[in-house]
Amino acid sequence: MEHIVTVQDAVTAFADWMEPTAAELDGIEREMPLILAQVDLLDAQIVTMDRTPTELDVRRIRRARRKVLAAGRTLANTAAPLTPGVGA
Repeated sequence: MEHIVTVQDAVTAFADWMEPTAAELDGIEREMPLILAQVDLLDAQIVTMDRTPTELDVRRIRRARRKVLAAGRTLANTAAPLTPGVGA
């Protein structure tokens, strides 16, 4: 069986309108502290996947969880600018 692929997909895959807008980039920048805190938590959890966590590992995970919660709280308490049409 031969799969048929349209040429339109290949042409529009890299169209200019598919780039993130300035508002989307601003949103990512605003969320960056939370994203980095989540990466730290994930790193701490990955370290303990193949072994029994030590007391230091437990503290590192606990600290990373608190950092994620603090970054999430800060992000939630920050008034985001209202942009019409976003998320609608």
